[in-house]
Amino acid sequence: MAIPMPATRPVVATPKAQRGPAFLSRLDELGRELWQDKLGTLGFAVIVALLLMAIFAPLIAPYDPAAQSVISRLKPPAWLPKGSWEHILGTDHLGRDVLSRVIYGARASLLVGVVVVLAAGTFGVVLGLWAGFKGGRTDSVIMRIVDVQVAFPGLLLILLVISVIGPSMTTMIIVLAITNWMVYARVVRGIVLSVRQMPYVEAAEMIGCRTSRVIFRHILPNLISPLLTLGILEFTNIVLAEAALSFLGLGVQPPATSWGLDVANGRDYIFVAWWLITFPGMSIAITVLAVNLFASWVRVTTDPQEREKRFAYQRAKAAARRGRKAGAGPASQNQGGRS
Repeated sequence: MAIPMPATRPVVATPKAQRGPAFLSRLDELGRELWQDKLGTLGFAVIVALLLMAIFAPLIAPYDPAAQSVISRLKPPAWLPKGSWEHILGTDHLGRDVLSRVIYGARASLLVGVVVVLAAGTFGVVLGLWAGFKGGRTDSVIMRIVDVQVAFPGLLLILLVISVIGPSMTTMIIVLAITNWMVYARVVRGIVLSVRQMPYVEAAEMIGCRTSRVIFRHILPNLISPLLTLGILEFTNIVLAEAALSFLGLGVQPPATSWGLDVANGRDYIFVAWWLITFPGMSIAITVLAVNLFASWVRVTTDPQEREKRFAYQRAKAAARRGRKAGAGPASQNQGGRS
């Protein structure tokens, strides 16, 4: 007698047309969560404004940032005596418009930060994945290289390389990437060591998956959350490093402009024209603060444990609010009855 086999449902691949609404709904959910975090929303809005300002700088800036006018030199901002609305934030010692230089300076700072984070992050993540997964001699060699480079003063290495090659934006990007990949390698290596013995990784190895597939298909997706937060935070360090190098004359070179270079140009006029260093310095501070606020929201959103804590806090807050309303209702009724 033949034994009837249970009916099985065929596995049907999800059409690409159905993935679009799911992606849009996920974006809508993230947008709602971001809106609930007011500080994160503020940071995100500032970051978007800075990006738009850097991209559309030729359309936004009222003047050419390198255009000089000796007649208009050291004019104060428009709201001060002797100020003019033709130069809202004033002019520098060469008569260049400060607002235009601040707008164009965002290009250099953001470009250096993004490129260095991508380059250093890619190199450090690959080495960290390989060291944590392989272990043994490979792990020892890679980690000793990391220890040696961390022990070597990064600023001294930057000064040596730039002094030999010559200061430029390209040289600065390469040097900053070389001196910042170690933090990614260490973080990734530590996470991989904890994930290496998980059942799904062992199952992938048992069915014969290649090492590269196990690393990039099964392990790397679990690193997206910490890497995203780390990359955003490292971006602020790179922006500060670029400003410091440009201030020392080892970064962006004239006639190009950056916030650090503008601060360096205005340091000799700090008691005569305070606006020359105030507005570029405020731009650096606002950028770093906005990125940190947004990074805090990203860390909470991408961490399941933090999401559970935030959800529990919101539920408790909503329950307390309903309790206060329920208590206020009978009290008002009692007062109405006594009257």
